[in-house]
Amino acid sequence: MKLEFETLPDWLSYLEQLHPKTIELGLERVEKVKREMQLEPGFPIITVSGTNGKGSTCAMLEAILSDAGFRVGCYTSPHLLRYNERVRVGREDASDAELCNAFAAVEQARNKISLTYFEFGTLAAVRHFVQQEVDVAILEVGLGGRLDAVNVFDSDCAIISSIDMDHMDYLGDTREAIGLEKAGIVRAGKPVICAEPDLPVVVEKFIGTIGARLYQIGRDFGFTQLDTQWRFDGPRGSRHALPYPVLRGKFQLANASACLTALDELKSQLPVTVNNIRNGLLDTRLSGRFQVRPGRPVVVLDVAHNPHAAKALAVNLQNMPCTGKTIAVFAMLGDKDIVGVINEVKAQVNTWLLADIKEMRGATAQHLLQVIRKEIGDVVAEEYESVGIAYRRACILASENDRIIIFGSFHTVADALRELHLT
Repeated sequence: MKLEFETLPDWLSYLEQLHPKTIELGLERVEKVKREMQLEPGFPIITVSGTNGKGSTCAMLEAILSDAGFRVGCYTSPHLLRYNERVRVGREDASDAELCNAFAAVEQARNKISLTYFEFGTLAAVRHFVQQEVDVAILEVGLGGRLDAVNVFDSDCAIISSIDMDHMDYLGDTREAIGLEKAGIVRAGKPVICAEPDLPVVVEKFIGTIGARLYQIGRDFGFTQLDTQWRFDGPRGSRHALPYPVLRGKFQLANASACLTALDELKSQLPVTVNNIRNGLLDTRLSGRFQVRPGRPVVVLDVAHNPHAAKALAVNLQNMPCTGKTIAVFAMLGDKDIVGVINEVKAQVNTWLLADIKEMRGATAQHLLQVIRKEIGDVVAEEYESVGIAYRRACILASENDRIIIFGSFHTVADALRELHLT
């Protein structure tokens, strides 16, 4: 039976109920539907995996290539406010009608093959890029890499932004195991750019066995920070007098350097100038990555949801001048390393306002309070029913010299953006 839905919410509701598991790693089912759709893109593909930094890397690539005049398709996840954010062409979100058409094409081709929400969305996104005749597609891995739906499409260049502990139930409980999963996106004879300085030996050996060309930060490429600008040094030359990326944070120069190394490797297909690079770094758009909302008090939003990202957040907070106290609006999913995240950030936070997330996997504010009491002890901490209520309380508590940091998950930041009317 051929199903047709008229609205995007109807389609998304259908996708959520289509497969018995939210996550089921494996490529066989997706490959079958891809073949049925005859989905063989003729444009270059850059695939990005990594524990953290994937979204920033994709956004910088998108901005630089767009400034060079290329029609760029960009597929990322998860979204903050609207599903449409996941699928962009020419830096514009796909419309509801375009997504509905793409979903209908996948539905028609899949027959009785079961697909997860993410698998269905991945095929729909690439189908949309083909229809839109993009010049290049940037695909962000959803989970891992080797068995992720994005990996049914061969990449012309792979980027590994970082390797750390997250999603251990699916990817393994060591950096070596997780790194091997993320390196599953590499292809023989193609470049793989690694912005992770501590690459496990077993992962490097695996990449060599595949026959991919590895470029490692700190060995093959890197950057030098200067007062008001920075320099990129890569295997094919240097770029001088580069502006600091508009995306703030400790690791953004590593992400930017990985992007520039990738673009150097793809220059015969996707040539860019140093001015394209400068413009792109200054025009990168991405919400919720150490996003600073100016004013008094300053408000910082960050989707940090694992210890690796929380450590970067703590460093960024430490490097950000603040003469007052730091008030955290904090909410997390219950299946994440809550203890690890709190311990990375606790030295930077004076007051904790803990919130429930209206999501099935959300940790309760009560549970977060128990963890805070166990890990920190006697600190100001309060429970609230929602991120919005917690944020309003933070505004009451904060003086002009204080700062409010909202973090813990994509859901946390999304709720805050709605409260701040930044939707």
